[in-house]
Amino acid sequence: MAGTKTFQYAVRDRGGKLVKGRIEATTTAAVANRLRTMGLAPVAITEVTTTGLRREVRLPALGERVGLKDIAVMARQMATMVSSGLSLIRTLSILAEQTQNKTLARVLGRVRHDVENGQALSVSLGAHKDVFPPLMVNIVRAGETGGFLDDALLSVAANYESEVRLRSTIKAAMTYPVMVFGMAVLAVVGMLVFIVPVFQDMFAGMGGTLPLPTRVLVELSHVMRYAGPVLLVAGLVGAWWWGKHRYDARVRSVVDPLKLRLPVFGTLFKKVAIARFSRNFGTMMGAGVPILQALDIVGETSGNWAVERAVVRIKESVRNGHPLAGPLGEHPVFPPMVVQMIAVGEDAGALETMLGKIAEFYDQEVQSTTEQLTSLIEPLMIAVLGVVIGGMIVALYLPIFDIFTLIE
Repeated sequence: MAGTKTFQYAVRDRGGKLVKGRIEATTTAAVANRLRTMGLAPVAITEVTTTGLRREVRLPALGERVGLKDIAVMARQMATMVSSGLSLIRTLSILAEQTQNKTLARVLGRVRHDVENGQALSVSLGAHKDVFPPLMVNIVRAGETGGFLDDALLSVAANYESEVRLRSTIKAAMTYPVMVFGMAVLAVVGMLVFIVPVFQDMFAGMGGTLPLPTRVLVELSHVMRYAGPVLLVAGLVGAWWWGKHRYDARVRSVVDPLKLRLPVFGTLFKKVAIARFSRNFGTMMGAGVPILQALDIVGETSGNWAVERAVVRIKESVRNGHPLAGPLGEHPVFPPMVVQMIAVGEDAGALETMLGKIAEFYDQEVQSTTEQLTSLIEPLMIAVLGVVIGGMIVALYLPIFDIFTLIE
């Protein structure tokens, strides 16, 4: 909506607990009125101003997609309103009005309509699989069954907030190398297509034999003139095919195991998968989801086919009455430390707590690994870029060093 701003608020709920959050509205008075209708007592309301590099960029073409951050914010706001005593229908109405993402607002309106007609919230959410992940639907269903819907929603929010932080860490670490690599490719292609032909015409008028590096560069320029368009079309077609089929089982069964075997990045991909598995599994166990049902979901949400296949085999073993840690140890994708910690958690009756500690440990490991990779890749990329561009420049100027010989 035009003119809406983001406000940060601190309120007291009906139990006197201090609750903080953010909300979209036009004025401070509108925020206060909306909070009072939710049964909350405003303590402080301040406008959030973000400028420069801190501002979140939303492209119009991509703004309709519902991301994990949108789901996390919605779940936390819903938990706050439900715990404050608002009816579920009123809660969904408020969320549909204040949600900035238009797609999510439209879907929440449909969910509210379904709930008004007598459907359970989990059933209504499950009807929109492209918006609400299965993990959220199952946790909400467990919360409805056990009578702790607000706590279940808080678990969903905390889980997806951790996932958003994990993804942000990886993206931040990979942005610089990807940009440098892209600039290097553009620089090489630009020199081969536009600069080398100019020098080639100059060399042709001099006569004589060009040095070997220069002849190689000229041949590459010739090849690039014809192969460049073909490679561009092939790259676009490959990107389209990958975007359409990267989640297919046949593709993932080949690509995902290869990711884990990469020399440097394989360890990072493995830690990310273990962190997701542990966090999602612990969240679902804490919400009261049955272990077999939880294993169905956490395998799919791990983001790696190798982990997913291992979880399927683990589920069959657990169904036959075996402990969880035993079959985990049979799959090399799970490190011995993870197996031992889960075994201790099972023996002590604190599996949920132990899974949370594993997820926290691997989140920190992912952050540490990405920082190490960044510090390693940055100088390597600069060195490679310098060698490639510098080598091309030297190859271009080698004939000029012998210009007098060529003129004679």
